[in-house]
Amino acid sequence: MSHPINVACSNCNLRELCMPVGLKPEELQRIDELVATRRKVKRGTTLFRNGERFDALYAIRTGFFKTCITAEDGRDQVTGFQMAGEIIGLDGIVNDHHTCDAVALEDAEVCVMPFDKISEISRDVASLQHHLHRIMSREIVREHGVMLLLGTMHAEERVAAFLLNLVQRLHTRGFSRSEVVLRMTREEIGNYLGLKLETVSRTFSKFAEMGMITVRHRHVRILDVDALKRLVGPPGGAA
Repeated sequence: MSHPINVACSNCNLRELCMPVGLKPEELQRIDELVATRRKVKRGTTLFRNGERFDALYAIRTGFFKTCITAEDGRDQVTGFQMAGEIIGLDGIVNDHHTCDAVALEDAEVCVMPFDKISEISRDVASLQHHLHRIMSREIVREHGVMLLLGTMHAEERVAAFLLNLVQRLHTRGFSRSEVVLRMTREEIGNYLGLKLETVSRTFSKFAEMGMITVRHRHVRILDVDALKRLVGPPGGAA
């Protein structure tokens, strides 16, 4: 369901996360033309599906999403988790259709940004195009991080890198530096990290026994961030 927006991008508290910073007043006015509607997405439903025509990018205002593809054996493979302040839908730019499903992990709301409108406004606001390129570059770096995660790290390193990356991204959005409520299941975490559900649960328990974290259902509190970082080693993980 889409509906007209009530708050302009220039007044949105997430603007600095999903829009260029340092814009002139006239540029801000053009940016405010970018988002015509907001769309609510219920938990468990899709924002877009693999194969659907690509016509817009989506800025997540509230909620959490996962992106996934269907593997050759018919199983779903989680390719990423996205949160408020991030842009989703970049996968559709190359071939004008989406190449994955985007599923809401909780009730969510997104700002719909028609791609033809982005292209039009980018001609007047050069920093918008530059910002889009930065977002795309960040996604490429994140994908490379995932490849490193799956190709070279053991189970404990993968889970530690996942937790550190998730907390860091949430902290950028004003949340706690040490606490996180997991919006995804352990099974989804395992799917993303290339681990079995039992391995993820066992690793959480081991981290708790070692005094690095406390776990209560989906609430995770990091007690020893340095210990997690030592497990991971040099930066490289992604979520």
